[in-house]
Amino acid sequence: MSVPLFRALAFGALLTGPALAQQAVAPALRVANPPAPASAPVAPAAPAMFVPGLGARLPETIAPAWETRGEYRTFYFEIPAPRGLITDRNGVPLAQSKVAYHLSLAFPSGTAMSDSQVVEYARQNLPAAATMLGKPLEITTAQLLDHYRERRILPLDLAIFLSDEEVARVKPRLSGTGLTLRPVYSRVYPQGRLAAHIIGYVGKTGKQAEGPIQNNEALWPGLEGREGLEKMFNDKLTGKNGILNMTFDAQGRKVAETVLQPPIPGENVVTTIDVKLQRDCEAALAAGCKRGAMVFLEPNSGDVLAMASWPTFDPNLFVPSISQEAFDALDRDPNKPLIPRAFRASYPAGSTYKVVIGAAALQDGIIRKDEEIHAPASFTIGNIEMGNSKAKDFGMLNFDRALTWSVNTFFYQVGIRCGASRIIDWSQRLGFGIRTGLPLEDEDNGNLPTNEYMLKHHKRRLSDGDLANLAIGQGDLLVTPVQMAQGFATIANGGTLVQLRLVQQIQNVENRVVAAFPPRAKREVGLSRSTQAILKEAMIHVVSGGGGTGSRAGVPGVKVAGKTGTAQWGGTERHREKQRYAAWFAGFAPADNPKYAFAAIYESEQGQSGIHGGRYAAPMIGRVLKENLKPEKTDKSKKDEDDDDDDSSGGSDNED
Repeated sequence: MSVPLFRALAFGALLTGPALAQQAVAPALRVANPPAPASAPVAPAAPAMFVPGLGARLPETIAPAWETRGEYRTFYFEIPAPRGLITDRNGVPLAQSKVAYHLSLAFPSGTAMSDSQVVEYARQNLPAAATMLGKPLEITTAQLLDHYRERRILPLDLAIFLSDEEVARVKPRLSGTGLTLRPVYSRVYPQGRLAAHIIGYVGKTGKQAEGPIQNNEALWPGLEGREGLEKMFNDKLTGKNGILNMTFDAQGRKVAETVLQPPIPGENVVTTIDVKLQRDCEAALAAGCKRGAMVFLEPNSGDVLAMASWPTFDPNLFVPSISQEAFDALDRDPNKPLIPRAFRASYPAGSTYKVVIGAAALQDGIIRKDEEIHAPASFTIGNIEMGNSKAKDFGMLNFDRALTWSVNTFFYQVGIRCGASRIIDWSQRLGFGIRTGLPLEDEDNGNLPTNEYMLKHHKRRLSDGDLANLAIGQGDLLVTPVQMAQGFATIANGGTLVQLRLVQQIQNVENRVVAAFPPRAKREVGLSRSTQAILKEAMIHVVSGGGGTGSRAGVPGVKVAGKTGTAQWGGTERHREKQRYAAWFAGFAPADNPKYAFAAIYESEQGQSGIHGGRYAAPMIGRVLKENLKPEKTDKSKKDEDDDDDDSSGGSDNED
């Protein structure tokens, strides 16, 4: 029967010899300028992650476990390779490999010890280990003896992945003991929670080897991507394992230890993310909501500059594996921090979709720029009365004023005039109802209610009531934040739907670009300059015009074009206490020469009232823009029109 010898944690990995211990964390990539689309390689991490060795040429076959002299025995072990870097567009590391340490018990080589000698040897060393760590250790005599009998040439791990503080405390106290610090490669996310839903995390490829040693077994379990870019680019990030040779004489004494082949680090993934902008977006979300998302794109290239989901999590918790307690805390959190809301969650679009309806109606001549339509307090379709949120008759309105004040009854009529096929066509042209094609797993499609969808789910085709609902972004329409930003980027750049780009290039350890992902256009959507100008002017008025609903997104000296939106979400008319609201703001800035296209969403609590895109989403965008845009030189005298009350001018229908 096995009885506890000492209290400890015993599970881990190792590397023999001091070679790896002397290696440093791979330095961050530093790039003076963002790399060109298909060239301009980014300088990779210096190959400090190699385990030094002789670099001898490997034999064609490494088969014999015994060398020519029968009394000598040789073992070959795989040294798991460090993973490549994941960086932002300027070389700032988002994920990198580092040297970590296990505290281990090394056994004397030579003549084998008896069971009682092994136990006594452990009794002499384990109390010192517990004292060094300042915590109890636990290991049974069975575990100790099994390891010694089957794997004694390799130390027994007592505590794995020590903190930097623990290493500093233990290292100077090892002399004269049988204890050693065993270096291994690990993964670290130096920016912590930043961009966690994009980068993802890793997990171990398997358990630490047990039982009799087998030739070519790994010295410790490797790592593989489990989520995000770590998973999608796992083959590129995974390096080539090295080979360690250990030779023992007939008495069990080690006579040679040689690194036949150093491990080769994996390739580096250079993303389009801008760390500063990503941090600004996450800070704005943290200050402005419990749950939400924000996306910033470069309109012409389609580069994803920031894509934040809130709340987020620390991927370092998953390395090398997450405790059940920590995972349960994340999984049970009612705010669901593991969900990447920016691309894996979809919401009703609300009044942001009025821009899509405007593009379809203006471009196809359904309405004219200066055409006025009566916008009553309510509008009856069949036996259903649909109204403005404030039950106000706005009289005769043109498109500009209707969008600025977000007047529902104007857009009900325009949506019905457009018809189902035109609305669906223009929605698809602008990228709604289909994944953007980000290199991330399980991106949500959103939902575009076509006639086919309606027949399948509602046993009828799109009706005038459905079209009126679509015109204000309600009904069965669902949109992801990244789709919303993509649609507004298409308007910002003049009508080109570009392929969104999250990764710029892959480079190897020899500083060569091995794969590049240049910007590319998916298609021209057919938006004329005049239609774009009308849309842009109206969107500017949403932010800086009289009674515009998006004034809280304003930036002094900068023209911001945008649209607010608020949509009911979940619950029923009979259970309004369960209803929630999706509050949006989307657009681009500076309006005349867009640097950013963006979308932000605020998720309300159940039953929370008074939620509007202008009051909740627009300020988050405004905060980020103020941090990243300087006043335009051409705008010499215009003062900031940002107002604490979206509705202060009296023209606005609501704050959505």
